[in-house]
Order: sequence, then structure tokens, then C-alpha cells
Amino acid sequence: MPRRSTSIAAGVGVADRLSTLPQGWPKYTLGDQVAKWMEDHFIQPNGPRAGLPFRLTEGQYRFLCWWYALDRATGEWLYHHAARRLAKGAGKSPFAALVALAEFCGPVRLKRIDRNGNCIGQPTDLPLVQIAATAESQTSNTMRYVRAFAPKGSVFVADYGVDPGKTLYYKLPEGTLQVITSSATAAEGAEASFIVADETELWTPQNGGVALDSALSDNLAKSGERMLETSNAWIPGRETVAEATYEAWLAQEEGRLKDEAGRILYDAVIAPPSTDMGDRESLRRALEFVYADCDWKKKPGSDVPDVKSIMKRIYSPRSRPDDSKRKYLNWPTAAYDAWLEKQQWDKLADPSIEVDPEEPVVLFFDGSKSKDSTALVGCTIGAGHVFTLGIWEPDPNDDKDRVDAADVDRVVERAFEDFCVVAFFADVKEWEQSVKTTWPQRYRDRLKVWASPQSRPPEPIAWDMRGHSYDFAKATEACLSEILEGAFTHDGNSAVARHVTNARRRPYRDAVAIGKESPDSPRKIDAAVCVIGARMVRRICLGSGKKFGRRRSGRVIVLR
Repeated sequence: MPRRSTSIAAGVGVADRLSTLPQGWPKYTLGDQVAKWMEDHFIQPNGPRAGLPFRLTEGQYRFLCWWYALDRATGEWLYHHAARRLAKGAGKSPFAALVALAEFCGPVRLKRIDRNGNCIGQPTDLPLVQIAATAESQTSNTMRYVRAFAPKGSVFVADYGVDPGKTLYYKLPEGTLQVITSSATAAEGAEASFIVADETELWTPQNGGVALDSALSDNLAKSGERMLETSNAWIPGRETVAEATYEAWLAQEEGRLKDEAGRILYDAVIAPPSTDMGDRESLRRALEFVYADCDWKKKPGSDVPDVKSIMKRIYSPRSRPDDSKRKYLNWPTAAYDAWLEKQQWDKLADPSIEVDPEEPVVLFFDGSKSKDSTALVGCTIGAGHVFTLGIWEPDPNDDKDRVDAADVDRVVERAFEDFCVVAFFADVKEWEQSVKTTWPQRYRDRLKVWASPQSRPPEPIAWDMRGHSYDFAKATEACLSEILEGAFTHDGNSAVARHVTNARRRPYRDAVAIGKESPDSPRKIDAAVCVIGARMVRRICLGSGKKFGRRRSGRVIVLR
């Protein structure tokens, strides 16, 4: 089992993907058979193609192929949970209704794989399909489309012997498609074969949504069945199920989940972070990207969605910018006390930049041994590019999981081998032996700017943040200004982006520092601390009066 506390300097760009479905196509899948079944059995109930045979979009077809992808050796699903986070009006509810109907009657379970490698499906025995939400009104749109695709008197209802109702469909023998809510006793203990969790951006602890999600997940775990979430972007910090699923997907993509954790298929299309809502052309391009798969928004003969009505809504004086960002650009809008919006950080990403080994750089280290994360971040002296050397994140649910100190030491040593390090500042708490003894013994003669030259004794590396709270608060303000001005670039590391957007504003005297949303929060900010620290160390070096030349033969030339 891989250790979760190992360095994740990889994972670049995970949180920056604008389209999150896997690339390519799975080799073994029931998805193509399920797609054909949908198109053979249903009529489009509304829109420009109303009354014509239903046709999937390319994005919907790709999702089905991955959602019904199988492991050839075991016959098990590749994914045990899925989430479709799309912009308002992007067809989440109609598609969820079709998937629910397929799970009710369609060929969604593996029967066999033929000699050509084709997966042959069959219907589920005794299907119990549930459309769940915290209130019946939240399920109304998806259930409305179930009724629209499979109304009373339709060929589908006749062929499968379905008894349709307003919130419940029934078929012999003992097949049920039903709506449930957080107040329903049916949520506890029912052995569902498939669940649609509707509008999970609205599922919170306060309205019972988190408890409902837990109960449904427990039910599915007993039978090995699966859940599909639908959501818009959420408001961060409200502890919604949608946000928790996204964070779990990030952990999966960054390699922080245990092998036993079921994999998540995440389907989101997100407007570029560079989108300027005040610039009509920028907004139009972003909306055309977000709605590119929505064939019903395209005029005859055009491959480009018509987004004029959405732009009118966004520019209406009755619309709130934060709501528009969530609903139409698919951006989670920042918490009220957020230090930075994700899009502001993402704008600075440039993963193509490679740090020249001869270029002078500075490092900043913030360490913990257990519950908090540990991070090491660098910054070039010249252009000020921020790059990630390592992030170690212990499992917050495992008190015995600790940061691998030997691995941290290895990464520090490799940094001094690979780069021209002229300054290295490190917080002291929990790492005093390394920060005050081990690392200074190795590297003090290579460091041209010391962390605490006026302390007694002078410290080459130790920069105890407990005694520099005000200095760090001022450095935080300076770094925020640089970010908003676009004054530097960074490598786009996904874990760093997560830590930066987890940070909350914390006033300190006449400045504003950062902190976690709460002392025990599992949402860590240590890499954000290191970004601020690395930028601060660069400013200290630039103000030191020293001119740093490039490394020659493994040494740093300092021009005085």
C-alpha cells in the first residue's frame, strides 16, 4: 500500500484541468451498448429535436464509456462513484434521468466478454434505482425527465411492463425506481442497485445532506453498487457533498488515496481562469467552451453554441457576479473570508517553465510531523518563478500516519544538488534538529543570505515563525499584491493550488496574514505558507545589496 505522506511534487495541473474526463477510450466497456440502448428506446421530449429519436452528445457518450468501463481480468468496474459537475443548462438532469432508466431496465451489468473483446450486457436483477436529494423539490427536475422519456402509454413502458407514477416507477418482478429524500426512512438500509444523488452542491450538514450521503454510501457498500452525483459549482466552506467529492477526486489524481478506495469518475467542464467577465469577448469565448457539448444550444448549421441569452442573464443588474461564476462558468465562488480565489492563482500558472540549474534560487520550508502537512517551495531570484519541490500530507484520519522525515531530507539534499540555492529559510517547530543542526552543518557555507543573522547565535536556516508573526503578515500582504498584479509565475502544482485556495484571511495588528478555516480543519495551507515565504525570501535577497551570479562548477558567485 503506498504511503500517503510521501512527497507529491508531481500532480502538476490536476486542479487546473478545464475538462476532467479521462483522455482516450477504455478498452473494455458496456458504455457503447448502453448508449445504443438509450438511442433505440427514447424520443427527445423537448428542445429543437423534440419528437425525434434521442441522440447522445459526444461528451455524454464519452462519459458512458468510462462509467461502464470494466477491468478485463476481474470483470469489476473501473469506477465506483461518478460526479457530473456542469454549468446550469448543460443537460445534467435529462442525462441523469436516462442513466436511471438504463439502470432500471437496460443492459448495465456484464454478462460476458466475447472472443473479440466486446462486453455483452444484461439488465440488473431486482433493480432498486433511487433518485435522492435533501428535498423532493431538488429531485423534481430529474424525475420530470424520467416521466418525459418514459410516459404512460409509451412503447418503453409497454415493452418493459413498467407501471409509471409521479415519484415511483415499478416493474415485475420487484423492480423499483423511486425518489427519496433525507427525511425518508427508505434511505437507511435499502440495498439500492444504483443511486442518482441530485444537486449535491446543496447537500450540507445542516439540511441532512451529508448524513444522507453517508447512509446511501453505506447501503451501496454492502452490495458493491454505484452512485452518480450531479451538481453545479459550490460555495466553498459550506461542507457540501459536492465539494467533498471534488476534494476526494483531487486526492485520487494526486496519488493520496489508498489503493482500496474506490475510484471516482469526475466530469466537469470549467471556464478558463483567465476569463474576464467584464470583457464581452472573453466571456463569450468562455461560455462557448463551457457549453460546447450542448447540441441543443447550437443553431442549425453551426458547431458553436449560442450563448447570447446566458450573457444577457450574466450582465443583468439583477444578477450577482458570484452566482454567475458558479452557475455559468462552473467556478466554485470563494468563501467570504478566502485569501484568494482559485482563478486568481490559476492565472499565474506556467508549467512549461524549467528552472535553470545555474540560476540562483531561494527555498522556504514549513514542516509538521503528523496532522499538518509539510512543504518545500522554491523561487528563482531573477524572474521570481515559484516551483514545488515537495509536499507531504499525512492521512488526517490516521493518527499513526506521519511525515517521512528521511524522504523530506532526501528532497532537501536533492534540491541543493540540482539547484543553485542562495538562501534557505525554514520554520523551526517540530523540525528543530534538522533546521538548527543537520541542514546548517551541510549547507551553511553555500548560503549567501542567512535566515536570522542577528539572532544569538546567528542562524543560517532557522526562521521561527512564532517570533516573526508580524513579518509574515506583512509578507502575506506583499505576496497577495504580487499575485493580483500578475507579478510572477508558478508551476501549476495541484496540491499547492489546493492549499492556496484553502487559506483564509486572518487580521494581525495592522496587516492580514493567513490561517486555516479552523484549527482542526483537514484543509491544509502549509504549501501556501511556503509560497508566501519563498517570495519573502526573494525580496530579502534582492534587498540585501548582494548581486547573485550564476553557478559555476557547483559554486555560487556573489558579486559584491
